[in-house]
Amino acid sequence: MSPTPTSVTPVEPESTWRTRVSALGPGLLAASAAIGASHLVSSTQAGALFGWQLALVIVLANLLKYPFFRSGPQFAAETGLSLVEGYARKGRAYLWVFLALSLFAGVVSAAGVVLLCVVILSFLLPASWGLGVPLLAVVVVGVTLVLLLAGHYKALDGVTKVIVVTLAVSTVVAVATAATNPTVREATFVDPSPWNLATLPFLVALVGWMPAPIEVSAMNSLWVKAKQQDRRLATRDVLFDFNVGFVTSAVLALFFLALGVLVQYGNDEELQMAGGAYIPQLMSMYGDAIGGWAVPLMALIAFAAMFGTVITVIDGYARLIGESIRLLRGRERLERRGKDGWILAIGVVALGIVLWMSDQLATMLNFAMISAFVTAPVFAWLNFSLLRESRSLSPVLRVLAWVGLVFLAGFAVLFVLHLAGLVG
Repeated sequence: MSPTPTSVTPVEPESTWRTRVSALGPGLLAASAAIGASHLVSSTQAGALFGWQLALVIVLANLLKYPFFRSGPQFAAETGLSLVEGYARKGRAYLWVFLALSLFAGVVSAAGVVLLCVVILSFLLPASWGLGVPLLAVVVVGVTLVLLLAGHYKALDGVTKVIVVTLAVSTVVAVATAATNPTVREATFVDPSPWNLATLPFLVALVGWMPAPIEVSAMNSLWVKAKQQDRRLATRDVLFDFNVGFVTSAVLALFFLALGVLVQYGNDEELQMAGGAYIPQLMSMYGDAIGGWAVPLMALIAFAAMFGTVITVIDGYARLIGESIRLLRGRERLERRGKDGWILAIGVVALGIVLWMSDQLATMLNFAMISAFVTAPVFAWLNFSLLRESRSLSPVLRVLAWVGLVFLAGFAVLFVLHLAGLVG
């Protein structure tokens, strides 16, 4: 039997604007993990396919999931425990399910984001260099592993801040540039409607991973614990950091939607739906609409988004898996070599999938997305249940959480019925 984690009631430090700014880190890591395929591919495709029609869906998805993502840093700040330790309180069965999902999602998601990152990098580098996908994949994974194994949280924290700032500024500039010369709408173009069962799988991909899979909330709680190894953070500071990252991610999702609308919506070119094929198409269309000079800017945005995601996905899943196994084994703490081992394992297996199984990656990613989407109501409820007795959880957040649970559960049931052929 593993020991049941006990709550810690730390003394609340003083919160000032200086301490809030210094607390920035875990929330930006979560934002970097989120701003990947869900933003660069799904949000942009949503704009390219349906114009502004899905903007409200993106806003609602972020709003209704907000309490469940907030629960990670808030639980860690108030108790000194991670969400994974909170799951262990609920029972070993939850921990086993979470571990199984994390193992699968960790390697598949890492492989997916590495492949997208490599596709962007190969587009960005001169063709005359002759650098193929295998070599670039080794470089991307190698640089990530060196960064994580040598620098650990401090390096991760510093690099991610640079990436998120670069990503935010360049995305705003790109949208402003596209707005000055939007795509000319074809005279015969008819606005398609997303409000039918045929588009349900696309909506699931958009909503299911918007802003990110639910396990990112558990990653955030572990990053908060890592941040607090230097000094204790006030709950208000932790939540300030979370809100900065979450709002940044939500706003950038709308900016990526705008890119799709301004650059692609209404033209007569067939959209490539596969992520690996879509990103070069988006960059080419961006160059056709704005000018060749703007393509490097779009490539920089895409690379910053995906490289930041590669780093945070590998580190985050390594922490989740290591922490889950620690609790199942009844160990007192996760040794550094244990986390390093999982970082190395996820990186190597993800690289292997990219090198030898890239043709099956789309199917695996689709299955990982469906699994994360269907199980999201379960872990959303777990996250909410861990904070239901918190005095800092306002009545508005409680109501929003219940509405979010109904939304996630209802959407998941509709999707399962659709897959079973019982609806549509």
